[in-house]
Amino acid sequence: MPIRDATPDDAAAIAAIYAHHVLHGTGTFEETPPAAEEVAARMARIQAAGHAWLVAEEDGAILGYAYYANFHARSAYRHTVENSIYVRDNVRGQGVGKGLVAELLVRAEAAGFRQMIAVIGDSENVGSIGLHLSLGFKQAGLLRAVGLKFGRWVDVVYMQKALGEADRTVPG
Repeated sequence: MPIRDATPDDAAAIAAIYAHHVLHGTGTFEETPPAAEEVAARMARIQAAGHAWLVAEEDGAILGYAYYANFHARSAYRHTVENSIYVRDNVRGQGVGKGLVAELLVRAEAAGFRQMIAVIGDSENVGSIGLHLSLGFKQAGLLRAVGLKFGRWVDVVYMQKALGEADRTVPG
């Protein structure tokens, strides 16, 4: 399964994948799917900041996407990134997500980041939690009932993975 940098030509396929999760899942707290143009603008901002936005494809079809971006805007967080990952519903559990996140980890570490955070919508999202655990993330926190989607309160799980030197040294 080839994984490559996303391009603006991928925006429509990415928007379609994300729309499914927005409309049917609690992994994201967005409630209205963004149009392909908005997805392209988000991608451009993230890539312009020097961060990775990747797609997995097979036979020219996008199976899923993942990216990392700043965890928070304040400068003290500059060595920490947050990942996001979404795959087509019909390929969940087939290793697409794991391949994408594994490549994000490689890219983020190579870029000098020291921590990656996963902010997982829904403490019942065993697929995403399991995927992150399998790649060495540890649960770092649980925020109970912070989102309201589909008429129910939804938790957020924070997971964290140290990259490279992590906190053993202070970057120069």
